[in-house]
Amino acid sequence: MPDATRPQPHSAEVEIREVLSIDEYDACIKLQRAVFGLPDLEISPRRHLIVSREAGGWTLAAFNKGKIVGFVHHLAAVRGDEIFGYSHMMAVAADFQNVGVGAKLKWAQRTRALSEGRDFIKWTFEPMRGRNAHFNLNRLGVVIRDYAVNFYGTDYVTNPVEKCAGASGMDSDRLFASWELRSPRVAALAAGQDLPLAQPDEVSEIPADFPALLKSDPDTAKREQLRVREEFLAFLGAGLVCRAFDRNAARPRYLFYRGE
Repeated sequence: MPDATRPQPHSAEVEIREVLSIDEYDACIKLQRAVFGLPDLEISPRRHLIVSREAGGWTLAAFNKGKIVGFVHHLAAVRGDEIFGYSHMMAVAADFQNVGVGAKLKWAQRTRALSEGRDFIKWTFEPMRGRNAHFNLNRLGVVIRDYAVNFYGTDYVTNPVEKCAGASGMDSDRLFASWELRSPRVAALAAGQDLPLAQPDEVSEIPADFPALLKSDPDTAKREQLRVREEFLAFLGAGLVCRAFDRNAARPRYLFYRGE
């Protein structure tokens, strides 16, 4: 298998390794605050990261010149008799976003999980964020089989643009990303290739710039979220699986397919 953490063209030079020291854990806490802007109540504290390591999880960090510029937190999870991975959080410093650091962290996470005999990792992401959808579906090869309504309760709005009056109080709907680590498509993407998909059976379009819509027309933004929720629940309930995202600048869309 090719080295999943290999340098990529035009990407930041980082070293990926496990977080082990108190200072390194504290750097991850500071990065959470900087990236997400969450109140302390919602920050995963140092003790959580340390205890999860004792329970079989781990935290991988991207180091640039000795400084942590990104991390991914991986939990050990159980489903029946199966042990799998749950990716609780990933954060990348603003100056290191969009230069491949997030991808390096995720492929390193896959490599580590495979070395432990795991075949599956899951996590959640927001349905209305096209950049996250593109990253998860197109670059990593996850599939979506489940939609969680108001998963965390009322969402905190963390982006300053979205803190305008009326933009708060959104339901925290989430998509469950299922990363099947040994699937042909994921293996191809890990090797720098891709397996093309056929024409979709159904699509669900999202606003091209959801943060801007939240700022300009929060009521419409909330209606759009409900529409996308209804479409996802209907398509997934009918047995379709979301496998890709069309990153069209004007009309971005989730792509759904029948069968495996």
